Amino acid sequence: MKVRVFVYLKDGVLDPQGKAVEHALHSLGFEGASHVRISRVVDLHVKADNAEAAKKKGEEMARALLANEVIEDFHVEVTV
Repeated sequence: MKVRVFVYLKDGVLDPQGKAVEHALHSLGFEGASHVRISRVVDLHVKADNAEAAKKKGEEMARALLANEVIEDFHVEVTV
């Protein structure tokens, strides 16, 4: 089954990469861009009997390796 893990910084955590992108967008004339945050998406294929088991495996992998839970949050989706 295909699992997609979204990893993003928690609210209140400084995002220097997001600030750099926001500044670059402004310098390119996109003045309306604000509050830019950079996130990651990790796509995986896992062996599981059903969507619930696949989601649980994705959450386990996120906690073990894919997300730093001190500064990042994540959510997992199972896709077809």
